[in-house]
Amino acid sequence: MKDASCIGFLQWALPKLNMRWPGFRKVRRQACKRISRRITELHIADIESYRTYLQEYPAEWQQLDSLCRITISRFYRDRGLFDYLRSRVLPGLVRQSAQTGDRTIRCLCIGSASGEEPYSMNLLWEFSKLSGPAIDFQIVATEVDPVMIERADISCYPASSIRELPGDWLDEAFTRRQNQYCLKNHYRERVQFIEQDIRQSIPVGPFHLILCRNLVFTYFDFDLQAEILARIAAQLLPGGSLVTGTHESLPKNSAGLIQWDPNIRIYKKLTAAQINEKKSI
Repeated sequence: MKDASCIGFLQWALPKLNMRWPGFRKVRRQACKRISRRITELHIADIESYRTYLQEYPAEWQQLDSLCRITISRFYRDRGLFDYLRSRVLPGLVRQSAQTGDRTIRCLCIGSASGEEPYSMNLLWEFSKLSGPAIDFQIVATEVDPVMIERADISCYPASSIRELPGDWLDEAFTRRQNQYCLKNHYRERVQFIEQDIRQSIPVGPFHLILCRNLVFTYFDFDLQAEILARIAAQLLPGGSLVTGTHESLPKNSAGLIQWDPNIRIYKKLTAAQINEKKSI
């Protein structure tokens, strides 16, 4: 299938799935390869015939939706953001925990692929020396694709997936098996994986930290973004933080969230008093 044909098809189909073509522009080849394989499976002549097939068999839209899941991920992706979490955000949550007496810091990773992000958060916590007998750190990771969850459970990765990790973390937390790097059991124990579609539901919090990166605010249309943001904010504690992708922007109705730093896509949820104060200014 030619690239131009796939682009035209995606520009037609994605809005019908509440998705945005601009988010797919740079990663379209992953979706195009899957769609091409699907066309072959169905013994359909070409992409135009597949468009007709979708119109004749509405159930196929669900299959197409699964073909448009982008699963590009790696450990410690966007290192500057993780360094900021390590130096500013997590210590702030530890202080907040000490003040409130809540001895468990709860983290949610949405769209966790094969586990790279939630495991990165666990490594970050372990190697930041923030852990101790008085404070626990729990991570819930959601992913819509059960195949990805199975890979996360195996937790073995190619070198390309771990290239951004600090070298001492890699040496300590992974064992080498042929051409794969496998995460040791100790560094997996805090993470609970749940098969879930963020478009339908979200784990019940509240959470101190929510990561929703390179998914909702890249691929979904603006109405769906706003709907999901409201759902996320409802499960985020006042004073807690939402982390998005480096090139993502929040919808306009995010008045209860402020950026920690203009150059970092990490947002703190304001307390009710802070929101009222802003309104009175």
